[in-house]
Amino acid sequence: MKQEVRIEDIPAAELIKSAMEARKKSYAPYSGYQVGAALLINELRIYTGCNIENAAYTPGICAERTALYKAVSEGKRRFRAIAVAGGRGEELQYAFPCGVCRQVMREFVVPGEFVVIVAKSPEDYKIYSLEELLPESFGPDNLSR
Repeated sequence: MKQEVRIEDIPAAELIKSAMEARKKSYAPYSGYQVGAALLINELRIYTGCNIENAAYTPGICAERTALYKAVSEGKRRFRAIAVAGGRGEELQYAFPCGVCRQVMREFVVPGEFVVIVAKSPEDYKIYSLEELLPESFGPDNLSR
């Protein structure tokens, strides 16, 4: 049974502010595109991450995966929402998670219950479920015996 995303249970403004703050720590000397992410776990703690680029390009990592991997590395596996803020300079745009980040999120969440917030500011944002952003996804349940 599909559950609807309940945004009233998500502290959207706090998550967005945390993502915007994490964005300031971004290391993006090649693209200039700085991204911050703030992941809300079920215990209501927030893990943040920023994108980190590399001269060889492929060793870089997105902000969303940085936040997810920080939480997982501390034993956390149940997540409610993630906010993403990104853009060049001071001008933010709706920065959607890339396909790889969406797939990593899918590993740990129920797609219809996980909230993805893309934000320009705490007042200007869009809300999606992961299921909307990654329809017909492949996840751990596809490999169940």
